[in-house]
Amino acid sequence: MEIERKYLVKEMPQDLDRMKVLHIEQAYVSPRPVIRVRHILSDGEESFILTVKGKGRKVREEHELDLDREAYERLLAKKEGILLKKDRYLIPLEEGLTAELDVYEAPYAALRTVEVEFASEEDMERFQAPDWFGQEVSEDEWYSNSYLCTHIDQESER
Repeated sequence: MEIERKYLVKEMPQDLDRMKVLHIEQAYVSPRPVIRVRHILSDGEESFILTVKGKGRKVREEHELDLDREAYERLLAKKEGILLKKDRYLIPLEEGLTAELDVYEAPYAALRTVEVEFASEEDMERFQAPDWFGQEVSEDEWYSNSYLCTHIDQESER
């Protein structure tokens, strides 16, 4: 189960260079149902993951399967839309939570989002966003990565 909230970033946090960063490339084999492949590079280690997500925005089923490079590349060849590239900074928050700050590459180089995952819906509802978080966009489909990947031609309409 994935329980999360997503926000735009009002102000970039300090000391990002001291935070753990994941270099992520991801694409969608299907935007509905959401079937994603992802390549993650961090500290010289790489991983390949297939993710299937259920319906919903803040709360939904999520299943992940580790892939090898060959399987990843075969699935990547079947992607719809673009390959999305971003750096994800893992920023510790209070109560043991982690902010996942995504800094996107072109064509979304101006976009900055931050997500927080929770252990329960109650924890999600109690969450008070830090001052550097901006507008919540958890329910706005336009800010979902699957939408960004598969609707690139509509970016200028937003």
